[in-house]
Amino acid sequence: MRKIAFGYSTRCNIRCEHCVAADAVPDNSKMTLAGAKEIITGMAAAKVEGISFTAGEPLIYLDDICELIGLCRQYDIYTRVVTNAFWAKTPPLADIVVRRLLQSGLSQMRISCSRWHQQHIARENILQAAESCRRNGLEYFISFVTDFSKADDVVEAWLRTHHLKFFPEPVIFSGRAAAFDRTPIRTDYQANCCSMNPYLAPNLDMFACCDAGSHFMRTDFFLLGNLKNTGIDTLFRKSEENRLYNHIRNLGITAIASFAGFKAREIIQYRKCELCEKLFNSPRMLDRLQREAETGLTNWCR
Repeated sequence: MRKIAFGYSTRCNIRCEHCVAADAVPDNSKMTLAGAKEIITGMAAAKVEGISFTAGEPLIYLDDICELIGLCRQYDIYTRVVTNAFWAKTPPLADIVVRRLLQSGLSQMRISCSRWHQQHIARENILQAAESCRRNGLEYFISFVTDFSKADDVVEAWLRTHHLKFFPEPVIFSGRAAAFDRTPIRTDYQANCCSMNPYLAPNLDMFACCDAGSHFMRTDFFLLGNLKNTGIDTLFRKSEENRLYNHIRNLGITAIASFAGFKAREIIQYRKCELCEKLFNSPRMLDRLQREAETGLTNWCR
């Protein structure tokens, strides 16, 4: 299934310390509504079946997003909105937004929650957004962003106390979070396969990975191209047919790192996205892996 993270705008109403989507310098770029509609029409023709409105805070532009969701519904495209729930200050206000999104055809809401988000957005907003979704019949889940330290125990306990549907999501040590201290990793050896959902930025650059593509500045490994110059179907096929991308999806980062000569004890010191950057943001390492993508890496599997 073709799906994509759709960055209508990078503007956000808060500045979280852990944000992977921004560095120290604010970026408030935005698509035009007419341009975004044209892109979604092109995505429908390219058989895109899922669009997640993300990047900055999409519901700053509630009217625009509702119009784009309505267009997606016409094309039978599954839609998700990723939001910090700034708009859910009271239950009635939460219902107004949730009902508008539902009427437009929204399929699911993903609510961001963390000790960093909640320095700017009241915790009650998360609860009121989730309860409005449940009350009005909109599928939702809470993305609980964590560095797995004890500092997050209070937030997790609060989510459980209120019987909210949430899933822990690891902090990605990029963007503003690049300066964070890393807590020790205590887990078994993981394959670290990645689905690599593509991301479309407001300037129409498209990346093969929605989490870290724009941060691979030394190699531009995940940059697929720009919609101003290349059609959406061509960019999707470039992602789908790239042998090294498919090794990331199927073989996994751990196995690729082992093939590249990383010691086992080194591999488990890195989170998945950090390990990915070690491999693919090095021009020398990337050149080697690209040369081996059809041969040595293909045979490096169980």
